[in-house]
Amino acid sequence: MTSQTTIDTPGPGGKAPGTPPGPAPVTGLRGHPWLTLITVAVGVMMVALDGTIVAIANPAIADDLHATFAEVQWITNAYFLALAVSLITAGKLGDRFGHRQTFLIGVVGFAAASGAIGLSDSIALVVTFRVFQGLFGALLMPAALGLLRATFPAEKLNMAIGIWGMVIGASTAGGPILGGVLVEHVNWQSVFFINVPVGVLALVLGTLILRDHRAENAPRSFDLLGIALLSAAMFCLVWALIKAPAWGWGDGKTWAFILGSALLFAGFAVWETKVKEPLIPLGLFRSVPLSAGVVLMVLMAIAFMGGLFFVTFYLQNVHGMSPIDAGLHLLPLTGMMIVGSPLAGLAITKLGPRVPLAGGMAATAIAMYGMSTLEKDTGSGLMSLWFALLGFGLAPVMVGATEVIVGNAPLELSGVAGGLQQAAMQIGGSLGTAVLGAVMASKVDGDLPSNWTSAGLPPLTEGQLDQASEAVQVGVAPVPEGTPAEVAAKITDVAHDTFISGMSLASLVAAGVALVAVFVALLTKRGANADAGAGVGHI
Repeated sequence: MTSQTTIDTPGPGGKAPGTPPGPAPVTGLRGHPWLTLITVAVGVMMVALDGTIVAIANPAIADDLHATFAEVQWITNAYFLALAVSLITAGKLGDRFGHRQTFLIGVVGFAAASGAIGLSDSIALVVTFRVFQGLFGALLMPAALGLLRATFPAEKLNMAIGIWGMVIGASTAGGPILGGVLVEHVNWQSVFFINVPVGVLALVLGTLILRDHRAENAPRSFDLLGIALLSAAMFCLVWALIKAPAWGWGDGKTWAFILGSALLFAGFAVWETKVKEPLIPLGLFRSVPLSAGVVLMVLMAIAFMGGLFFVTFYLQNVHGMSPIDAGLHLLPLTGMMIVGSPLAGLAITKLGPRVPLAGGMAATAIAMYGMSTLEKDTGSGLMSLWFALLGFGLAPVMVGATEVIVGNAPLELSGVAGGLQQAAMQIGGSLGTAVLGAVMASKVDGDLPSNWTSAGLPPLTEGQLDQASEAVQVGVAPVPEGTPAEVAAKITDVAHDTFISGMSLASLVAAGVALVAVFVALLTKRGANADAGAGVGHI
């Protein structure tokens, strides 16, 4: 039995010659499509949740382990760096050894690393085990997509990916809520310990339910040099994005890493044309829809993650909400993603991806424009409207771009395609935070001195102004201890007004990115290889 990687011309009976047979009848638990979806969703939920839940725990970790701000930043950076660098290679491992095995190893490793973090008594151990979390999470995510692709028939794949996208979106947006509850009522360790029972559940379900699917012409060797070049290129790129806010975008170190990344990517591309079994066959990118799907995922993540980054500061530091209250105010976004993702899957099945994707990015652009109009006294009703519209716009993009990337790749490269999808999202999120952060910093640096002077506040030295600017960039009023109430109120007004102006400009940039993505979405189409899925290569 061989996998079909192209769609042939239909024969007399209306079916393409050589088209793979439909899904094998399911008589028990193993290989059941919807139970497979539930199983991979449980595992994926851990990885997506950890992307945002830990941010709420960082202050408590810093206080308990006596960590500096720079050390605490690495709790998040180490995780995303390991995840982004490893995703495509991890997808290739799934294609080679089977997605079931790769998924189960990822689940066990992720849960074990989470438990180890909860038991850690130093910031160095926390950061070290966060790296392991990222590495095992990278094994888990592409394997989950590979299992869905191989288990579901084409006509139901969009609905499955819709629910999968719903889990990721809800977990990402719901992380601050759950993190706030756990930190406030239990301790920071519980944010990590919670992954242990979830991982055990995913392991039990996976052992009982998941069936391995491997295409007969799956890769049999490893492109070790390709892995090294790609990993180094991804590391340099993500490292530059992480360090740019501290180093500055004009700093030579930032551009040295960006240039190094470009050279490594170029070297990788040249090598991939020479090796017998490349890590990523560059012929994949001859598919305009697949390439458009990757670009679309990057642009969507820039707007989503970059925009969400400032909204949490807006709610907590400008409106004075607790982490739990801030999370609850984001429920319209989470709720619309939960409701919208399965509906988007149905719409994409009926209409194809082009219209839902373009419409989703248009709604995202409108929502980001709306968020640029928020003021320090904006009511919850208007905020909820823009958050809900953002969730409604993101849902079809999370589903559709994933289907376009995975469905336009051959079955034997479904793990690599899943890795591409996730890597695009991680890079987009890092890029969004870095670029929109630079926009915010530039606006605050430009506006704060004049706003400070106009308010009649005492002049600041250059060093004091730099410190004040850093605080204002996250919505914090730089009020020194012992400042008279009247002066403190003026400083707070200036800080919040300046932050709002920066957030407004950053949101407008995000809206512009989303608008560009509308035109990219018009280049997408239904996966040409989606039918080469369920029923192929059961092991």
